[in-house]
Amino acid sequence: MLTHDPTLLLVDLQLGFDEPRWGRRNNPYAEDHASALLHAWRSAGRPVVHVRHMSSDRHSPLRPGYPGNGFKRETAPIDGERVVEKRVNSAFIGTSLEADLRRAGCGGLVIVGLTTNHCISTTARMAGNLGFATWVVSDATATFDRVGPDGVLHPAERVHQMALSDLHGEFATVVDTAAVVAAVLVPASSRSRP
Repeated sequence: MLTHDPTLLLVDLQLGFDEPRWGRRNNPYAEDHASALLHAWRSAGRPVVHVRHMSSDRHSPLRPGYPGNGFKRETAPIDGERVVEKRVNSAFIGTSLEADLRRAGCGGLVIVGLTTNHCISTTARMAGNLGFATWVVSDATATFDRVGPDGVLHPAERVHQMALSDLHGEFATVVDTAAVVAAVLVPASSRSRP
């Protein structure tokens, strides 16, 4: 299933998303699944990149210097793992991410984190457009209820599914944690090569 020995990209798994201001969320186990993937990547010695949102909004819990800017404990980086700091939805805009991945010979990305319809979607779309083989892990991503311009409340589950539907087959392949972990555990000699 996985080709190109992809890098695991953990997007915006930050404490600020635990604040009530965001509203109701789907997939309360997203961080557990992301943590399982991170453990599998570390165990296999595969490359990992963490993305942190550095909001310029002075009211955002994700702004620098605020506790919410910190990484969640279960998916926090360890020494030697790359951290990319962004100020917009895409992890590629205004960062060295693309250059770093190209320099490392990365051909693919497995993307997890928050939120499905914002930074996950934007980053996955750009990754696909830049030519990276891209997988988005459905049960290691999550989002919040959204109110549309017509005032209609869209439940987080539906927003999540629609965002994944928009990505699948066009910008990325949507997969689940179990399938990705199984692929990561395949011995290196058996893996598909580009």
